[in-house]
Amino acid sequence: MADDDRLRADRLREAELLVRAGRGEARAAGALVDRQGPRLMAFALRMTGGDRALSEDIVQESFLRLWRKAGDWDVDGPAQLSTWLGRVVANLAVDARRRAARQAPLDAAGDVADAAPSALAGLIGAERRTALDAALARLPERQRQAVVLRHVEGYSNPDIAAMLGCGVEAVESLTARGKRRLAELLGDTGDA
Repeated sequence: MADDDRLRADRLREAELLVRAGRGEARAAGALVDRQGPRLMAFALRMTGGDRALSEDIVQESFLRLWRKAGDWDVDGPAQLSTWLGRVVANLAVDARRRAARQAPLDAAGDVADAAPSALAGLIGAERRTALDAALARLPERQRQAVVLRHVEGYSNPDIAAMLGCGVEAVESLTARGKRRLAELLGDTGDA
């Protein structure tokens, strides 16, 4: 029961910060961004294939939407602040990917790799992350979201279900299929 009391206290504290942020209190807004921002940014980076500028825009837009909703937030409602924000980030990332797919790339050169790695271990780690990111990008959108939220960001299945607007069983299925496909894709590259 102590965990339930702690979760309720956290929800109340975040709701209080949200109301104050909605009134324009910069400190309250900053506190919410500090609490939720890093996890949302990590999720957005995974969903955008590492595009930092796009991820920052997505996270910023998610907070702007939250500020607009501040006066109507129901602390006892079905969604926690973190799951609501996660769903907004997921939707914005999907929208951004769809827009990008419709537009022709302006610069086909891509990013320039860092020529001065600090250590061999760093290179190996970067290669594995690159392989994982490439494999994640090949997953269907919903599978990618479920796998990233569960196994990279550490959200619970019920939280993911709330973010994706589906049932827990669907999350379990998406995650299992996504993991199997990732194993196949990474096995093809020898990084499994």
